[in-house]
Amino acid sequence: MTAPHRLGFFSAALVFAISALWWTAALGASSWGWPVPWAVPPSLAHGLLMSSGFMPLFIVGFFFTAGPRWLGLPEVSAHTLRWPVLLMLIGSAWSLVGFHVHAIWAGLGVALVSLGWSRIVGRQWTLLRASPSVDKLHATLLVVAGGVGVCAVWTAALALVSGHLVLLRLAVHVVLWMWLAPTFVVVSHRMLPFFTASALPLLDAWRPNWLLWVMFAAVIASGCGTLAEVLWPGLPERLRWFQLAIEGPAAALLLALAVRWGVVQSLKIRLLAMLHVGFVWLGAAMALAALSHGWQALGGPGLGLAPLHALTMGYLGTTLVAMITRVASGHSGRPLAVDNVAWRLFGVLQLAVVARIASELWPSAYWGLLLTSVIAWSVATTAWAWRYGGWLGRPRVDGRPG
Repeated sequence: MTAPHRLGFFSAALVFAISALWWTAALGASSWGWPVPWAVPPSLAHGLLMSSGFMPLFIVGFFFTAGPRWLGLPEVSAHTLRWPVLLMLIGSAWSLVGFHVHAIWAGLGVALVSLGWSRIVGRQWTLLRASPSVDKLHATLLVVAGGVGVCAVWTAALALVSGHLVLLRLAVHVVLWMWLAPTFVVVSHRMLPFFTASALPLLDAWRPNWLLWVMFAAVIASGCGTLAEVLWPGLPERLRWFQLAIEGPAAALLLALAVRWGVVQSLKIRLLAMLHVGFVWLGAAMALAALSHGWQALGGPGLGLAPLHALTMGYLGTTLVAMITRVASGHSGRPLAVDNVAWRLFGVLQLAVVARIASELWPSAYWGLLLTSVIAWSVATTAWAWRYGGWLGRPRVDGRPG
């Protein structure tokens, strides 16, 4: 309770590890033919918990650590955040049980998460209004995206209680494409050039606002295509070409931007390399989406869930682990560096991403690659949560407060 990042990140790490172990157990049981009771379709339960479970808690830790600095405001007390965080923790546990017991139970759990996140966004809005800062663009976009998240998670709760599966699927995709992906894009634009220029003075912190708007619009537009697929299964050929026309240039821009921001130079510094690899996954996700939709426009089956997992596990997962590793190290009084243990965990995480994407591209080896992916993901996230979660529960090693 001494700092918002401790409260938010510790809570998130707990849900992060439990979610990974739960999904590993569920898929393992399915592959071995053991019956698993499901009150909610497994894919929707998986998507909802992985997006609305630990992600909002990580955002709490990040926003109330960096946000006040961006907005020129004093630090926020963790005590003012304890009840929303507790609601989200209880709601995640409640919904996890509900996925296997009853959809209404799951819906009530998601409603608790919604209530907690609603209070967090209200607190963010209060800070934004009180800010004397001239440049509030990044913080404003984060609050707007968070407001969309409020609506989407409440919709998911309503869909679970009413049994409306199409609405639930729609809400899960809105959470991903209209809240989480834009949030991470804003953070990447704000922090990645800054971190790189700080560590590598030969590179400048180039991040014009027009670039942020282009990146923001690209993920929103790609998400609109996904929402159209939910509402209109089997999109016609002309809309597939339209998706390709958006995602192809977006992929080229993002991959070129990764080079411009110093992905090659960053490989010399492990912590910086982790952040840059995460951003490269965003460009790769857009490229895979463009290839998939182009193939579908030509009458092919596409690339399945490969683009989706490049975005979620690759971009969101890698960036999350890299960013929180940096914050946990610096704010615990430790050097801003990645030791061999953290570097190996990062390698296992990348193995999980590559194996999951490969499982969609190599159908004959699907189950083997899928289980490799979930086991690697579970090992990496659980070990990471154990290590860095422990740091968050101990005093700073340099004796300073916070």
